[in-house]
Amino acid sequence: MNTNTPVPTITAPRPANQRTMRLTNALRQPLVGPLAALIIAVVVFSLITDTFFTPYNLSLILQQSVVVGILAVAQTLVILTGGIDLSIGAIAVLGTIVMAKIGAVNGPWVGILAAVVVCVVAGTINGALVTVLRLPPFIVTLGTFTAIYAITQLYAGSQTYPVPDGPQTFLGNSIGSGAFSTTYGVVAMLLVYLVAWYALTQTAGGQHVYAVGGNPQAARLVGIKSDRTLLFVYMIAGFIAVIGAWAALGRIPTADPNAFQNANLETITAVVIGGTSLFGGRGSILGTLIGMLIVSVLRSGLTAANVDALYQNVATGVLVIAAVALDQFARRKTQ
Repeated sequence: MNTNTPVPTITAPRPANQRTMRLTNALRQPLVGPLAALIIAVVVFSLITDTFFTPYNLSLILQQSVVVGILAVAQTLVILTGGIDLSIGAIAVLGTIVMAKIGAVNGPWVGILAAVVVCVVAGTINGALVTVLRLPPFIVTLGTFTAIYAITQLYAGSQTYPVPDGPQTFLGNSIGSGAFSTTYGVVAMLLVYLVAWYALTQTAGGQHVYAVGGNPQAARLVGIKSDRTLLFVYMIAGFIAVIGAWAALGRIPTADPNAFQNANLETITAVVIGGTSLFGGRGSILGTLIGMLIVSVLRSGLTAANVDALYQNVATGVLVIAAVALDQFARRKTQ
């Protein structure tokens, strides 16, 4: 036996390899893709138009995103549980009508409180149908969407209701000065995202939401009360819809029973583009914020470039399909 055979040595990875691995891991983060898409969209539209990258237009993009942006938070919570809420826009519209009609007779704050009660009850009904009757969320919310839309029309008498300046239109008031000014509605939207982010990432309840959406059976085995979590999520979704309704009256001080008919699809679009899985258990509230901004930037940029609205819808649809395809690919890679 040759005792002089050299012993192989193990060398530490080169620093360049370590940097490459860190870069690769960073690129795999769910938020990287949507954030890169947002940055690219902003750069492209800033180069091809003269009016896009201005303080006024950037402020306008945020203001136009307020209602759908707020409702998208509720949609994110529901989708993280593995469900979907097709009624969230209808609940918000019902909230505007209740706020306007009751507020006109009993005072604005009574109208706001009544809207809170009605919208939370609507969300609770969704949650109860899902948890008690074990009905699919898609079917439940499709049915309640139809029912709530009809109830709203009946209650409003198919009429619009102007809302006077006051507490009900407060979120439409401007804040700031100079070239860049915004509204309290934008501030409220960002606060909703901040609270939702904290709840999902820093509390046990938030971890339960992810667990129920990711693997309901495993969640039950570890003692998580899935039905209670689901019911609570739908109740919170109803409450968030009230904030969206309040912001809507701030944007346009008229309660219209026909408003925001596409809000359901727009919220789902923002959530999916932001990287949240339609199968539940994976995603983030920050991703939804980025997704909402991508859609808003895309529409604003294409409008500034004089692109027809129909082509804007085509571009948005392609984005949604691409986001879902990437989600499917990611799921296969992790299985």
